[in-house]
Amino acid sequence: MLNNSSVLITGGTGSLGKALTRTIFSKYPGIKRLVIYSRDEQKQFVMDQEFPFEKYPQIRFFIGDVRDRERLVRAMSGIDYVIHAAAMKHVHIAEYNPSECVKTNVGGAQNVIDACLMTEVKGVVALSTDKACAPINLYGATKLTSDKLFVAANRIKGTKDIRFSVVRYGNVMASNGSVIPFFMEKKKQGWIPITDPQMTRFNIPIQEGVEMVLYALEQAWGGEIFVPKIPSYRITDLAEAVAPGCEQRTVGIRPGEKLHEEMITASDSYYTYDLGPYYVILPQRPLFKIDDFLGQFKAKKVPPGFHYSSDQNSDWESIESIRHKIRQYLDPEFNS
Repeated sequence: MLNNSSVLITGGTGSLGKALTRTIFSKYPGIKRLVIYSRDEQKQFVMDQEFPFEKYPQIRFFIGDVRDRERLVRAMSGIDYVIHAAAMKHVHIAEYNPSECVKTNVGGAQNVIDACLMTEVKGVVALSTDKACAPINLYGATKLTSDKLFVAANRIKGTKDIRFSVVRYGNVMASNGSVIPFFMEKKKQGWIPITDPQMTRFNIPIQEGVEMVLYALEQAWGGEIFVPKIPSYRITDLAEAVAPGCEQRTVGIRPGEKLHEEMITASDSYYTYDLGPYYVILPQRPLFKIDDFLGQFKAKKVPPGFHYSSDQNSDWESIESIRHKIRQYLDPEFNS
């Protein structure tokens, strides 16, 4: 799909942006141009060492902030597809800096939409989070707002041939700032800080997140929120997997944190369908015929009142499965 096309990734120097870059170059060697759009020149410098122009002549590094609509318009000149990954994502930092989080996650989302509508972009996938589902913190609220903006953008596109969709998933395993690297560092001090022993989270390896983004980019009809079927883990099991026998001290939930996460609420169930590997939440007033969509994807309606939460999941990581995935996706030499 992406061969002979140009792609732009906002927040492209992050963990997912790098993983997307590696996968795109591997799967689509005929890609015309891949633009990494981010505001951190140091991260771009480091990423340039990993993807040198001599080996990857299609890559471009573009300094810019999603808060700057004019810069986005300039960067999207000649772009066919946009993956919007830029965001402020740390819950406690957003709680302390609310206006900055709103400027990036809400204002930045609208700027991306506007820039896409002002150029010739054909497809847009925005990255979301489980924290956008029934949010209790500012980060989740801004990402829910972003989701709503991207879904609604399909209704203001006029005659333009462009589709906006969203992917929503849980904690990306071993991404920058995530809990596994944090626990690996903390075990050196002889104890692991546990916010609450009952806490659960969804878990997705970064490569599965990449494949889901590319699936949405290729398959979206416009307005969908795609949700993966992924396992949950108990935070105490994660700590034991990373640091067996290490003392676990309860330190309390940080501002804005939930005990458990949801990705589909009971209210969403009336618009949610099972696609097999994914669930999809369709817009309440889609621009396409539901029956055509269901026929194309062989989708099945979920039961009324269905909800998808990390504590009620049917699929759970064990301590050993967590260790296996750490070795597979993070550190082949990992030995707990």
